[in-house]
Amino acid sequence: PITPPIPGVDAGNVFALRNLEDMDRIAACIAERPVRRAVVVGAGFIGLEMVEQLDARNIEVALVELAPQVLGPLDAEMAHLIQAELEARGIEIHLAAALEAVDVESANESTPERATAVRLSDGQVIETDMVVLGIGVRPNTGLAIAAGLEIGEGGGIAVNEFMQTSDPAIYAAGDAVEYMHGVLGKPMRVALGGPANRAGRIAGQHAAADSAPAMRPVLGTSIVRVFGKTAAMTGLSTRLARKLGIPCRAVIITAGDHAGYYPGAEAMQLKLIYDPDGGKILGAQAVGGAGVDKRIDVIATAISFGGTVRDLAGVDLSYAPPFSSAKDPVHMAAFAASNDLDGLSPMMDIDANLEGAQIVDVRTEDEVARFALPGAIHIVVEELRERLGELDPDRPTVTVCHSGLRAHVAARILMQHGFGNVRNLTGGMLMRQHARPDEIVWGE
Repeated sequence: PITPPIPGVDAGNVFALRNLEDMDRIAACIAERPVRRAVVVGAGFIGLEMVEQLDARNIEVALVELAPQVLGPLDAEMAHLIQAELEARGIEIHLAAALEAVDVESANESTPERATAVRLSDGQVIETDMVVLGIGVRPNTGLAIAAGLEIGEGGGIAVNEFMQTSDPAIYAAGDAVEYMHGVLGKPMRVALGGPANRAGRIAGQHAAADSAPAMRPVLGTSIVRVFGKTAAMTGLSTRLARKLGIPCRAVIITAGDHAGYYPGAEAMQLKLIYDPDGGKILGAQAVGGAGVDKRIDVIATAISFGGTVRDLAGVDLSYAPPFSSAKDPVHMAAFAASNDLDGLSPMMDIDANLEGAQIVDVRTEDEVARFALPGAIHIVVEELRERLGELDPDRPTVTVCHSGLRAHVAARILMQHGFGNVRNLTGGMLMRQHARPDEIVWGE
């Protein structure tokens, strides 16, 4: 675990969390003396799991994160859904702020120093009874370097498909190695338990028998529960794809985990990321309640076999009302992506700059009154055909509704009436408020 070299970080009630022994020390600290307030540094998987468990012990929690969002692997709008859940649970969140120092005190010379507050780069001081560091991990490669083994570009131990290092008599597996990435096609560090366990099995079998199945490329498939929400992802995010110069498109759909008429359905937002040419699936993210894991696992399986969005649209998934809809959320995302690729309903990225576009909001009066996009022209979808004269068919046009379905219908109507440049804002206003919250005009 990464421990920043800052004043006070060695205090007795400042903890990193890597294993059960670390967890025992944290539990002992809570049992030893009352902990009313805790600061968790780092809003990744470990940090968010700590936030939930500390809150369950009725401890006030402040969450500090250097990045401008929680859950860095997710795209910003998907991560904002988790941030909203944290805020709804009363978690105090400090984003884009670095931990600069830990204030400590000691009752006397024989008493270990204890943290009393943390100081952030934005000038804020947060009082606390305990600090948990979940900043991240770096590969523990000291032994490998001392043995003269090859280290990869990402700082992890270089291995082949059987987990052999540059010395074939030495094997390595787990978070310290670099695995082949299934989308990028190059080695990279993926510090997750699933690949680590599979790699350990392969290394052990090959070391014992000189034969083993090859380690398949990894996708970074991961999942975390945060109070009442679950977030999961696989493959590339749009942000990472853009950073690496990889062309990509994305759709976001909202759907229930099972049939809406069957009691207990929970909504999820599912983002599907794909190549704009052949539709090869590059990644996916989902945030919701029940069923998030199933959808991401299905898409991860499709990616691992080189599947496209059209393959995904036809995959035969189990259906009964308590478990899914006849058109599963996976299908719905694939249908939307196929419509985008076919030009039936071209998609506008949820975080796109809409300046200069003719925005047509086809929601109801009540929906628009609650929150709206500045400058949008409001025409409910049922009236669109009769009010085409209010729109300029030569301007680039973006249709928008709550989640994307009515905007798809509106886009088709406009295109069939000669509008030449029409796009549907994927994810609708439901997700736009999370992608670009500062531009939303809120009603009373």
